[in-house]
Amino acid sequence: MIDARAIVDPKARIGDNVSVGPYSVIGPEVEIGAGTWVGPHVIINGPCRIGKENRIFQFCSIGEEPQDKKYKGEPTRLEIGDRNVIREFCTLNRGTAQDLGYTRLGNDNWIMAYVHIAHDCVVGNNTIFANNVNLAGHVRIEDYAILGGACLIHQFCTVGMHSFLGMGSAIAKDVPPYLMVSGQPAEPHGLNAEGLRRRGFSPEAIKALRRAYKIVYRSGLTLARALEQLALLKGEFEEVDRFAELIAQSERGIVR
Repeated sequence: MIDARAIVDPKARIGDNVSVGPYSVIGPEVEIGAGTWVGPHVIINGPCRIGKENRIFQFCSIGEEPQDKKYKGEPTRLEIGDRNVIREFCTLNRGTAQDLGYTRLGNDNWIMAYVHIAHDCVVGNNTIFANNVNLAGHVRIEDYAILGGACLIHQFCTVGMHSFLGMGSAIAKDVPPYLMVSGQPAEPHGLNAEGLRRRGFSPEAIKALRRAYKIVYRSGLTLARALEQLALLKGEFEEVDRFAELIAQSERGIVR
């Protein structure tokens, strides 16, 4: 399953039924789980752990040093879960000692061409990144978020679960869960109601989220007062609790 024209360091740990295409280079301190397919002309450096049944297409650079001038060769790492699709020309860098020490991509993510995931980013599960999405360092992307083509995410921002970012959005503040946002700079455009319905959210939960959205974005209240109103809804729906939690914990402020 390893093409004769590939270069695989003898210290790399390669699982069962792993395929490595021609002219790919697998460095030491790399672990690749069973059933993963690595296309041609892929470079994977370590420390890096890649899980099972991933598909990594040609010309990707995986596990390279972070693009951070503070990096001095510390043994940081990249962690990739299972069943991810990583398309052409993507770059995923290792972490830095100044933050987490790792960059992490979860499971079942769909990463399209020319995506950059920088050092110390944490991406959850079941996300979709369209072509040319760029994450700066220290970014958090929660489960089921969808990022349209050419979105730019500023360092230390969080994009909440089940949110939808329109193409070309410039994100410089946190995006609360369940929202649709777009623009440069990004602005809120309502609840991602259609996405929530497709993922099986109950009508009652969506209604409660609409109410929470209106409190934060349509009531004219300060954010502090809006959080006080959201606190009165605590415990009724976990979706509303998560919405309020990210807003309350935000250090960069939220898209508003």
